[in-house]
Amino acid sequence: MQPARQAISLTSNTILVVDDTRENLEVIGGILRKKYRVRVANSGQRALKAAVMDPRPDLILLDVMMPDIDGYTVIRELKASPETKQIPVIFVTAMDSDQDEEFGLSLGAVDYVTKPIRPAILLARVQTQLELKVSRDRLQDQNQWLENEIKHRMTENELIKDVTLYALASVAEARDQETGYHLHRTQTYLILLMEQLKDHPRFREELTEKGRQLIAKAAPLHDIGKVGIPDEILLKPARLTPEEFEVMKTHSKIGGDALAKATQRVLESHPDDQEDAESRGSLAFLEIAQQIALYHHERWDGNGYPEQLVGEAIPLAARLMALVDVFDALSCKRPYKQPFPMDETIAIIREERGRQFDPDVVDAFLALQNKFIEIANHLAHNMS
Repeated sequence: MQPARQAISLTSNTILVVDDTRENLEVIGGILRKKYRVRVANSGQRALKAAVMDPRPDLILLDVMMPDIDGYTVIRELKASPETKQIPVIFVTAMDSDQDEEFGLSLGAVDYVTKPIRPAILLARVQTQLELKVSRDRLQDQNQWLENEIKHRMTENELIKDVTLYALASVAEARDQETGYHLHRTQTYLILLMEQLKDHPRFREELTEKGRQLIAKAAPLHDIGKVGIPDEILLKPARLTPEEFEVMKTHSKIGGDALAKATQRVLESHPDDQEDAESRGSLAFLEIAQQIALYHHERWDGNGYPEQLVGEAIPLAARLMALVDVFDALSCKRPYKQPFPMDETIAIIREERGRQFDPDVVDAFLALQNKFIEIANHLAHNMS
């Protein structure tokens, strides 16, 4: 809900009058006090101190010719400070040439009033600048509110998207009760592996902070295609026959095709918004999710499925997912097997370096193997 707009009384405004001559302070103060709160400073140094003291001035009337620090220096320092740069300044001076006025305005003054003071002119100029300040402040408040509201909505949308996607991914996982918290474990392993590889020359271009976030969010969708596998195959408490395994293998294409259709739907729904940040983000996310779902069973040596891709033809996100998926499958109980011991699991992955897995990804895993074991034990103890 947008904040209510409240009328602001100008009589509550504080004006700081700066002049080294007492008579001038008395004259200007006398003119203004009937309508405004007035504070005075008789030097540039005192003006700079007064500008940051409460009540903060809403407007400063500043003389130019002063003995310690002239008005030009004062306004430069005011505009250089984040605390005072937004306070409007009107020069009030006997220097009345066009060049003087032009120079004063170039330093950031909002107006230029010449002495001797004409009360009606001074009051009109002051009121105009205070009204403008009220408008600027109100606009700034509204812009800040809009910015905060946009951030809130984006955060809310991201949360809804994350919950929806995780729930969608869990549909496939829920059909296989023995996998426990496979989605959470594999996502955690993946984040750890990407952090290890983010500065590697082969991977740093793809594993930027944004890239890592997209891959991590897409990871839970890697087995979404299992929703299309019959229960008698998916839940079989024994090893699959060759024919059954061929059916099981289709889950990668089922998932990839479903996500490809989702991508096409986004393109069709937003044909004119492809440069929009949210649309680009959705497309990038869906593309990575599709790559992971479709290719996480490909092998580095080309003997995987569904397309027998070789080496770096396999998208990086899928190569990373391939290793963490196998690690979790080996180290956890499944309907058809007991968990492998950790040393045997690690030995199998080491042996598959350059065969099933990208060699550099295996090296990163081996460097992190103790952390993988810690995570596996912790999540198995707290979640299974």
